[in-house]
Amino acid sequence: MDNNASEHAIRGFCIGKKNWEMIDTIKGATSSAIIYSIAETAKANNLKPYEYFEYLLTEIPAHMDDTDRSFLEDLLPWSPKLPEYIRKQIDR
Repeated sequence: MDNNASEHAIRGFCIGKKNWEMIDTIKGATSSAIIYSIAETAKANNLKPYEYFEYLLTEIPAHMDDTDRSFLEDLLPWSPKLPEYIRKQIDR
């Protein structure tokens, strides 16, 4: 048993930690952790992180007046309802 997948997932975070020295508040660190978690989950689900964030940031505001939040399930990284353009092409 090994943890290669975990180590690989945090490699970019460890390499870039000097870039994040300006995050000097609890709220900033929390926000950074949330964004990083979303990006890594997107990668783990074969999505293009930039396109996924762009999609989220255009879709969520369109539903701000909704009282039913069930639309969020369609935005999860593993949802089959996500558009194809945000998915990575899998080489076969």
